[in-house]
This record gives sequence, structure tokens and C-alpha cells, in this order.
Amino acid sequence: MRMTRYFLPVLKETPSEAQIVSHRLMLRAGMIKQSSAGIYSWLPLGYKVLKNIEYIVHEEQARAGHMAMLMPTIQSADLWRESGRYDDYGEEMLRIKDRHDRDMLFTPTAEELITDIFRAHVSSYKDMPLTMYQIQWKFRDERRPRFGVMRGREFYMKDGYNFDLTKEDAMHAYNRHLVSYLRTYERMGLQAIPMRADSGPIGGDDTHEFLVLAETGESEVFYDSAVTDLTFGDREIDYDDKAQCAGVMEEFTTKYARTDETHDEALFNEVPEERRKVARGIEVGQIFYFGTKYSDALGATVQGPDGKPVAVHMGSHGIGVSRLLGAIIEASHDDKGIIWPEGVTPFHVGIVNLKQGDDEADAACESLYAQIEALGLEPLYDDRNERAGGKFATMDLIGLPWRITVGPRGLKNGVVELTSRKTGESEELAPDAAIAKIAAIYGKA
Repeated sequence: MRMTRYFLPVLKETPSEAQIVSHRLMLRAGMIKQSSAGIYSWLPLGYKVLKNIEYIVHEEQARAGHMAMLMPTIQSADLWRESGRYDDYGEEMLRIKDRHDRDMLFTPTAEELITDIFRAHVSSYKDMPLTMYQIQWKFRDERRPRFGVMRGREFYMKDGYNFDLTKEDAMHAYNRHLVSYLRTYERMGLQAIPMRADSGPIGGDDTHEFLVLAETGESEVFYDSAVTDLTFGDREIDYDDKAQCAGVMEEFTTKYARTDETHDEALFNEVPEERRKVARGIEVGQIFYFGTKYSDALGATVQGPDGKPVAVHMGSHGIGVSRLLGAIIEASHDDKGIIWPEGVTPFHVGIVNLKQGDDEADAACESLYAQIEALGLEPLYDDRNERAGGKFATMDLIGLPWRITVGPRGLKNGVVELTSRKTGESEELAPDAAIAKIAAIYGKA
């Protein structure tokens, strides 16, 4: 993409309503624009990152054997009355009426709706286990929406639901989701720690939240610092292997890590003092096992192996797709702007032409642009007739991981400059060598 053809409304000044780093930088980088309190339009740069995050989530859900679907954003209140949650959920639920005066609601979550789909179509244990998920817009009418996409009213979320015959099978689904989430977050350049949490209005006895440590986190968390040494890496997992998934679950959850709602001071004090940490965390996902709570309420039963009806065991699993943008920025930025991890960056490399209109510099930039595109990568070419300082400032603000700088002086020596946004280190390379290095970084060599 050429900058002169791209809609990128960057701001020089920080809007007064932005209270935290991610909100400030998303507004300044032209990623979002507020439509009303807690509701945002996603502009092209922000939308690209949102879709990149969504793509990773889809890939890892498919790897774990889960099936994608799509449910509506508007639900009938009748299902929620069946489950008993219509009145219990609270003022965060946006309740509306259609033209026929029927009670409807804007989906905050979809346990009732997915259970209704299951009970209508699945009647035998032979059709189980079953796990389906969607990535869809949700709405929770926060009393005080703040922090941009971190605490908005409308948000983009992956919500998945498993249906199993027994608790043992359902806990395998729980463990399987934990494993898939660890891989998902690491692909985004994040360390998200699974912490024992409170289930809130979803219900259930077993639940873990995934939290990214950040000073601006809304939750106080207590943890053994040894959990921050754990990485999933590129280990291979057989998601059908119960023992293997349970082993990963045990590895990542046995050390103390809890949110403030479930914090146990006595247990925490058993951790060696030098490893006891108290910090702030940003929730980016949560997994639940809630047994037969919804299947009992909504009559979701199947015929078991003995021919008798069995209430199915369920769980739900969420990832805040839009919230992840804020979390990534909170975890990866400096005083110049965003620093995108390679896995989610909107463009793989920026090209800066120091002397637009110079025949040699223009030709070199066009050649780099074409070669990068031929690799299947997306470059962003700053071809504006602007000062070099302004071009560098824009590239630093929007945070592309790599920048190739092209100027007449370097070209006389047969080199361009390749700069890492993360480290700030630069090296002079022949144009072909710079292309080869970018190809290797993104696995295109």
C-alpha cells in the first residue's frame, strides 16, 4: 500500500479523553474513531490488526478441532427467561423491544442461544463431543465505558461452547482450550498468564482468566513470579490426548496465580517471599466449566449409552479479540508509539523514501515495493512529499516492526538502511540483502 493512497488520519496531539497508552496511541495512529461513549469505528489500520488477530484465533481454534459458526447479535429474551438469567444479568444487558413489542436483547454472551441450537439438533451421545465457536460483536452497557477498546460497550469477541457427555470429557475440553489459548497469545507476542478467577454472571465452579501484566490493568493480580518463566513455544500437542492436555494444564496452573476476587492470602504466603508478586493485569480471555447449569435449565439432554436421557456437560471459552489490540499496545510501546509484534502487524515492513521525486530513490523504492509484494508480504510505502522527520515520526507512531529507508546518499554506496522498531538498531545492506532478511524474518525465504 502507498501512503498517498491510504486513509491514515494520524493526530499530532493526544485527544484529551484518552486516559491510557493504548487509547492514546490508537487514536493518534488513526486506528479508531469514537462514535459514541464506548463505541468505535474501526478505521483501515485498526481494522487490519483486528482481522490479523481474528485470523490467528481462527487458526488455533481449527487446530484444536473446534468448528466456527455465527450467531445473531440480537436474541429473544425468552431463552434468557428459561435459563433464569434475564433478570439476574443486570443493567449491563441492553434490553430492547421489537416493533411487535417482543422483548429482545443485544447479545452480551450466547450460552442460551448455543444450547437452544444444540437441543434442537443433537439427541444422541454418538454425536458428541461437540465444540463450536463464533467471533461476533457483543454489547455490554458499561456504566462508565473508558480506556478505549479496553473497556468499551461494543466489542468483538470469540466465544466458544463445548458439549460433552461426562464431566471428565468436559474437563478435557477445558484443558484443550487452555492449551490452544496459550499458543494463540504467544503467536501475538503476548505472555497471557492463566489465573484462577471468579465466574461472575456466567456461572460455574472452574474458571481461569488469561491476564497480560500491565500497569494500566484493571484487575489486581497476585502471582508466583515463576509463572512468568513458562512459555508454550512451538511444542507439538495432540489435542485428542487427554493426558497431554492435562499435563500442560497442570504445568501452567499449579503455581499461584489469582485475580483479586479469588486471592487467598494464606496460600499466597506459602510462595517464597522473593517470588510473591502483586501487579495489575489486563484480561484478554477466560475459560469456564459450568457442568449442567444450562442444559438442566434449557432441557438439553441426549440419549446415553444405556438409552436413558443424560443432561450434557458444558463449558464456554472467550477471547476478547478487539480488547487484544489494546493489550498488545499496553505491553509493547515506547514514547514514540506502538511496537507491533510480527504476528499481528498491519504491514510487514515500511519503506521510507528520503527524497521523493529523485529518480534513483523513486526507482529503488518501487523495486523494493514490488519485491516485497512478490514474497506475499504487505509493505507500506511512504511516498508522500514530506520531510524525512515527519515520515520517521509516522512510522514510529504506527509501529511497523521493520523499516527500510532509501536515500540518494546510501544508494550511491549501494545500500539501504534496515531498522528494527523494537530495538531501534539499524544496519546498512544492499537492497537485495535487505529483502532477503525481511523474507527470512517472515518465513518467506
